Amino acid sequence: MHPRIEDYALIGDEQTAALVGKDGSIDWLCLPRFDSGACFARLLGDEENGHWRIAPVGADRCTRRGYRPDTLVLDTEWDTPQGTVRVTDLMPQRDRAPDLIRIVEGVSGRVTVHSALRLRFDYGSIIPWMRRSGGHRVAVAGPDSVWLRSEPEVRTWGKDFGTHSEFTVAEGERVAFVFTWHPSHEPRPGLVDPYEALGSSVRDWRRWAARCRYDGPYRDAVVRSLITLKALTYRPTGGIVAAATTSLPEELGGVRNWDYRYCWLRDSTLTLGALLSAGYHREAEAWRDWLLRAVAGDPADLQIMYGVAGERRLPEFELPWLAGFADSAPVRIGNGAVSQLQLDVYGEVLDSLWLARRSGLSPKPHMWSMQNILLEWLRTHWQQPDEGLWEVRGGRRHFVHSKVMVWVAADRAVRTLEEYPELPGDMAGWRKLRDAVHREVCEKGYDPDRNTFTQYYGSRELDAALLLIPRVGFLPPDDPRVIGTVDAVRAELGHDGFVRRYAGSGTGIDGLPGGEGVFLACSFWLADALHLTGRAQEARELFERLVGLANDVGLLSEEYDPVAGRQLGNFPQAFSHIALVNTALVQLGGGGAG
Repeated sequence: MHPRIEDYALIGDEQTAALVGKDGSIDWLCLPRFDSGACFARLLGDEENGHWRIAPVGADRCTRRGYRPDTLVLDTEWDTPQGTVRVTDLMPQRDRAPDLIRIVEGVSGRVTVHSALRLRFDYGSIIPWMRRSGGHRVAVAGPDSVWLRSEPEVRTWGKDFGTHSEFTVAEGERVAFVFTWHPSHEPRPGLVDPYEALGSSVRDWRRWAARCRYDGPYRDAVVRSLITLKALTYRPTGGIVAAATTSLPEELGGVRNWDYRYCWLRDSTLTLGALLSAGYHREAEAWRDWLLRAVAGDPADLQIMYGVAGERRLPEFELPWLAGFADSAPVRIGNGAVSQLQLDVYGEVLDSLWLARRSGLSPKPHMWSMQNILLEWLRTHWQQPDEGLWEVRGGRRHFVHSKVMVWVAADRAVRTLEEYPELPGDMAGWRKLRDAVHREVCEKGYDPDRNTFTQYYGSRELDAALLLIPRVGFLPPDDPRVIGTVDAVRAELGHDGFVRRYAGSGTGIDGLPGGEGVFLACSFWLADALHLTGRAQEARELFERLVGLANDVGLLSEEYDPVAGRQLGNFPQAFSHIALVNTALVQLGGGGAG
């Protein structure tokens, strides 16, 4: 039976990440970066596409597992008739090369453990050449090389294009495996001590988690979400990927499978808010700086997403040799939505930079001039239709959320000049733009018969992004149009108390067949909207239900299927964890910095 998405846990070194299943198998790992080719791709195929399983002989799923408190170090334990064994998985912060460390420890009795490593570079398509060298197993294929060693050394053998070992551990005994990648044209990196790396990783993560300002009733969920966001951060640049995976389906067996290993501008304000409220100013500043570098250039060329170092070319193509997660094909690499026009990103960028300035992040000399240029482009282009927040592939429309975010862009520029009158800018012109956008949205994007804003001008469909209208300040929470919109979204897009992004199937909006699950970030937005409109108890109940959807190690994907009771979409999803943190800290009285 194929594992579920929620069967996986995440480990990483803030440059890439691996997914570890409940059966002790690492089924996804891209090296050396989040968006590199995978050397373990069983997640999207089968065992022949690469994986590394360590487990007791004859055992299946683990008995229990969990992160060590306030860390990204994972312990997985099996109780067997012969005793109990633990596998500890981690990826320490790298010096030169990425290391994957797996430590097998006897807890009680004497347990025989089997390790099966199948390396397959380039998303499971390339079988490397294996050789022995000074106690190492060395794999090479094209630009990739991996060195595998164990301490103490255990006997390994090759079988079916895999590397196997079998050994017995008694109580207190340990065997550590170290898996190191490097470019094949370079010499082998220096050896790391696996036990020292374990100790330093635990200390470093706990020191980082201790900086969290939040001390409310949901601390465990908030800290786990913040650690997940930290793990999804590409440390050299400060960019945060939307997820560690590509092509995990929004509908099992469907075609809504996208590559999320990139950085979306849509996440910028919410990410900054979460980091700043939790007390992580250094990380917020790194994300702000990544944002400034990524968007630098002609404002007409602003993209909705970029690579982890700010790369602009993210061509989309398919991998036909991978069957897809639970036969959900195609598997896609790259993301064609990179070329879409989404007017909302201008608002999100300007809102982020306004928040950064007000929060005391160190100013950048070119930041305000860049904001001026973006505003001037928006002033003459805001009335164009676009593809909208959800990257629809069914044609451009005048999406209400996009226009609201245009209003946000103008509003934040005006407010910046009001608070910092020494800055140059067209105050009168931006006020005029703000008023014009507000007037048009209220005239063309609002249905007075149903007392709700709509997904796009002239439509009857709704959009969960409308829940953000009071949050961004477009209208106050007690405005009857806001309350009506919240109630309409809840009624028409709700499913078992949660919220879908939009109606989708059958409307032609997104140009894709099939449907999807409820969208977790949007469901957190509903909790926020309920709180803002005076329904605090309902907001808290929904928030607690959402937190309860996390898997056994506290991770959330993009979506959830209430009928099947399982997670859907790429995993773990930064957007979901950002929404969790913001709802806990800001809306539900968690003691955030605001």
